[in-house]
Amino acid sequence: MGDEDESDAFALSCQETPRERPGRTAGGGAVVRVAAIASLTPLEELEADPFLVDSRSQHAMCARWAAERGYVVTRELLVRGLRPDHCALWADVDAGHVDLFVAPSRRVLERALASVDDFTAECARRGVRVETVGRAEPAYDAQMKARVHRRLSMPTAGYDGR
Repeated sequence: MGDEDESDAFALSCQETPRERPGRTAGGGAVVRVAAIASLTPLEELEADPFLVDSRSQHAMCARWAAERGYVVTRELLVRGLRPDHCALWADVDAGHVDLFVAPSRRVLERALASVDDFTAECARRGVRVETVGRAEPAYDAQMKARVHRRLSMPTAGYDGR
């Protein structure tokens, strides 16, 4: 990856990608492609902040938001404290696969990114929109917390969260 940092990103390498955006179609009435950002929050924080731990619900909220607008989610990002210039955020934008970023709320962005203000400035510089869903977070009861705990603590035991 080259640069050492304290942030986490899943499933993306940081190889150089071209800066042009082939196939970018957001302006021509074609489908808008969305990268949904969720925060990677440790299971230990489930009692205090279940929504930030429940990345599946965060991504689902973003997917509903996108579907309501006729957009399609092409990338789900699960990150914590990621630098705004990190290639995990920009590889799909540079490749022309993402037209905008969405997160459930600014609170999620604040956990997912090292600096929301620097990220939004970088989005503006690159001509990429960033949106928040802006809906209320779900209220978690003990049963919902138990489901999240079970799903996250037993991923290798074949349990898929259903």
